[in-house]
This record gives sequence, structure tokens and C-alpha cells, in this order.
Amino acid sequence: MLDAQGGLLIPGLHDHHVHVAASAAALASVRCGPPEVRDAMGLAAALAVPGDGWLRGIGYHDSVAGDIDRRWIDRHAADRPVRVQHRSGRLWIFNSAGLDILLAAGGTPPPGLDRHSGRLSDEDGWLRATLGSGPPDFASMGHRWAKWGVTGITDMNPQNDAFAAGHFRAEQKRGALPQRVMLAGLPELARVSLGPDISLGPVKVHLHEAHLPDHDILIAGIKSAHAQGRGVAVHCVTETELVFTLAAFAEAGAQQGDRIEHASVASDELINEIGALGLAVVAQPNFVAERGDAYLADIPPDELSHLYRLRAFRDAGIVVAGGTDTPFGAADPWAAMAAAVGRRTASGRPFGPHEALTPEEALSLFLADPSHLGTIRRVEAGVVADLCLLTQDWGGLRSDLAASQVKASLIGGVLVYG
Repeated sequence: MLDAQGGLLIPGLHDHHVHVAASAAALASVRCGPPEVRDAMGLAAALAVPGDGWLRGIGYHDSVAGDIDRRWIDRHAADRPVRVQHRSGRLWIFNSAGLDILLAAGGTPPPGLDRHSGRLSDEDGWLRATLGSGPPDFASMGHRWAKWGVTGITDMNPQNDAFAAGHFRAEQKRGALPQRVMLAGLPELARVSLGPDISLGPVKVHLHEAHLPDHDILIAGIKSAHAQGRGVAVHCVTETELVFTLAAFAEAGAQQGDRIEHASVASDELINEIGALGLAVVAQPNFVAERGDAYLADIPPDELSHLYRLRAFRDAGIVVAGGTDTPFGAADPWAAMAAAVGRRTASGRPFGPHEALTPEEALSLFLADPSHLGTIRRVEAGVVADLCLLTQDWGGLRSDLAASQVKASLIGGVLVYG
């Protein structure tokens, strides 16, 4: 028995787009980009950490110090191996000491490694194998999510396979990750025993505009996933990627469970196409607050109105769910909800205020059923007791969407926080 003391009881939140392993690793990493680091001097200070083991930096953006390379890091951090990850998640930059370790490990360096610049692109699998890295402990993230009332997550790593599924099972079994998990990833996941608290998610397709796959291959992949009874989730952060994806769905056919991840740039015409195909969108409203100032500085004014839209999707009848994209975005879903309502940058500047949601709509982004995003979960008899107890009633909460409002979290009727 819990005394709610007048607080609102809601279903536990579900973050529909996370990267658990990368988020856990990020907690032991140095922040190298906005908002913590904004210029070259700040980056140099961030990397000036004494020690002799690997220093792992994350979140770097070119607005900080431009197109940095091995020599730049050497000038500021040469005494230990350093690797800095770009905010996109696709690029690592090594200093000379770190590059020497990679090359000494033997084997043929992959095409994505440029020895001159110390830059490694799209080769995370090779990097993990070369460094002998094992998957991280998930307990730190499991605790944070419980503290925020998050009882479920959808992991969107496109490389999730049988090994990744095994690690998720092990972390849940030892209590490090109490949340229920929907696991997206490779087609082979359909043949893996996932466990009682892990459900099979969509096949994840991570597009890169500069290296788009053959269109017929994407169409065949969509059809193959549908034959498995799975949806397809396609990463679309540019207009070109979205156009490419919508054409593929138009040819292959779309079904329930198909979704666009991010839909970062969407014109009215493309929104109409998404709606006509019946695709869902999983958006990251937190990026408005976290990256909005950089967007206002770098993107032409006539394109800004197409960025990270919310209201336009809903008005077009498109199902929209919320994800934080942690660690590439801040992991707190309450901050994402507040950003969806406020539509302001970190400096307080308005950013597409016409795309704002009501507090009720913002909350619903994280109450969507992960297996059917068009269904909003409710507290009612007969449902699993994955619950979030808040400190006050909705009248007080709706003007202050904050993680501090969470009083207790229960998963399967078991108190995991509070």
C-alpha cells in the first residue's frame, strides 16, 4: 500500500528511442560539446584530465572548434590515449597515442580509418573488437530511468543482435535494468530468445545521406521485415533521407509498426506523404532546447520552420511518440516534454512556437504503447502495474513538467524507486 497523498498516478513512461549501451558508457565519458562545451578553449579544458588510461569524450560538434583532428587533440592532450565521438555518433577522432594503440592491435585497418587525421567513420564494430571492449553495466541508466518514472524503453541500436539481446537479458536478470525493453535492430533478432521482459521491436535502418543504399535493397528489406511480422524503423534526419524512405515505403507497402525515427526535416508535402502511408513518427522534442541555438545560427530562416515539427504531424493525423535519443540527447523525458510545450532554445529564444503541444499532448508522447504507438496506455483494471506516482495532481503538474515531480515508480507492481 502506498499513500499517494493526492498525487496523480499515471502509467510508467516509455522512452521510444534510446541507445542503452552508449548511454551507460556516456556516464563515464567527458562532455565535449554544447551545452557544456562551446568553444576551443572549453574543449581543451575538458580534455585536460590527468591519467594514463583511455579518455573518452562524447558529444563533439563542429561549432566548438571546427574540423578537429589527431594533431589538434595532441596539442591539448598528448599524455594519454584520447578518443572523441562526434555528436552524430558516426565519427571518432583519436589522438596519436590512441591511434598507436589501434594500429598496434594488428589486423588490417578498416576503410573508415584515416591515419593522417586520426578519424574513424562508421566502424564501431571494428573499434569494439580491436579494443576488446565488452558491453557496459546498465545499472546507472536503470536507476536514472526509475527515478524519472520510466518503466520501459525501446533500444534503437541498428546493430542489436543475439549477443546484444543476451546482455540485455543478463542485466535484467541481475536487476541492473528493471525497465521492460523493446529491442529493435537486425533481422536476426526474430530468431533469438529474448526473455520475459524483452519484446521484439522493428528492424532498424540507419540511413546516411552521403551513402544511401540501393533503393531496391531497402525495398526488399522492408518486405522481408514485414514477412517476419515486424515493422521497420528508418533513421531520417535530412530531407533527402526522408524522401528516399517514403519512396521505398510507397513501393514496398507500409504496415502497422513502421515508423520514421526523428523526421528532423519535414516539409508540408512530406508530412502529407507520411500521413498517406500511415507511418508513425518518433520525435525528439528535446533537441529544440538542446540544439536550437545552433540551428538558429546555422540554418537558413526559410528552412527553420521544417525542423523538429510536432503540431503539424498531429494536425495531419500522424501518430507521434517521443524518444530522447540518449546519449545523443539528454535522457530525461520530462525535459523533452517541457521542450515540446515551451519550444524554446537553451538561451530562451522561441523556436517554431507554432509547433508547440499542450502539456497533455506532450505527456502522451511517452505514454504511447510501444507495440502500438497509436494507443495511449492508461491506469485501469487488468493492465500490468507499470506505474509512475507524481507529487501532486495534474492541475499543479501541467505547468511544471519536471522529473522532480516523480514520487515513486513501480514495475510489475514492484517498487523500483521512491
